[in-house]
Amino acid sequence: ELQPLAGDAGFRRYFRVAGQSSLIAVDSPPEKEKNQAYIAVSMAFQRYGIVTPKIVAVDFANGFFLLEDFGLQLLQPELTSENPPAAVAERYSQAETILREIQRVAPEPRVFSLYDARELQVEMDLFAEWFVAELLGISLDQDEQKMLRQLCEDLIDSAIEQPQVVVHKDFHSRNLMLLEDNRLGVIDFQDALIGPITYDLVSLLKDCYLHLPTDRVELRALDFKRTLEADKQLNNMSDEEFLRSFDKMGLQRHIKVLGIFARLSLRDGKSGYLNDLPLVIRYTLEAAQRYPEAQAFFNWFIECIEPLLASQKWYREWRTATEASREENSAGVESL
Repeated sequence: ELQPLAGDAGFRRYFRVAGQSSLIAVDSPPEKEKNQAYIAVSMAFQRYGIVTPKIVAVDFANGFFLLEDFGLQLLQPELTSENPPAAVAERYSQAETILREIQRVAPEPRVFSLYDARELQVEMDLFAEWFVAELLGISLDQDEQKMLRQLCEDLIDSAIEQPQVVVHKDFHSRNLMLLEDNRLGVIDFQDALIGPITYDLVSLLKDCYLHLPTDRVELRALDFKRTLEADKQLNNMSDEEFLRSFDKMGLQRHIKVLGIFARLSLRDGKSGYLNDLPLVIRYTLEAAQRYPEAQAFFNWFIECIEPLLASQKWYREWRTATEASREENSAGVESL
């Protein structure tokens, strides 16, 4: 018997298979999903001791997997403000340890492609196409297009200048699962590639589904910097420079996510993602406001975009946005 489970942001469907030890059956359309990459990355991660679901069987032709069952306990509830601060800090430390393990994986070109300037730009183009044009109905004039292009060029330069390591690319609280033995299992890693060393860190600490206060984000980010320095993966970078790279990486990611969440709703019918937009907007504008090179974008957003948000059913004041309520996310657990 197959028990349907909540899906994710892709086209995959998941089912729990009853038996002596339950398994997860995955229907992953080969024409739409990176099935070969999923298996290759999973095996690469497992060689370095990273816990991913064991692969029981694969049918590449039809896009079927049979995987180890990690259960239902996501890391996300463990990181909310409802939990004791010490317990939350311990879980973040646990996740950051796994992140360091991922960054130590050998960057084999046959497994991991390069997160290059073209890919970074294509992702940010989703913002103008789906969030601005499709969701809000705005057409950008030439000056606005130029402003966005200049911002994107700066963010791309910042990303490429960083040390390059293996990047999970969706390393956040809904893609880490708490297992029965208290370890964390890693899922949704098929997009892993070779990219900026701050990318996964900002995905975790500026999670699109959870808000961590800025002072705690910076403390954790700088503590992580110390581990990078101890491992000789980061040299001659001041704390200020590291935080600038970290913030700009987050700005690139969150500009992209604004477009992705709008597309998931409008194209794929997954409207629950709109409820997470206010927090993503908060991350985007807080980072943009910090740096002179992003000030024109911040001013444009406040003057031209913010007045249109109040009419959107999903909108909440971005300056105080944290995670969406349980009721708003009741459509099921879906990961970026």
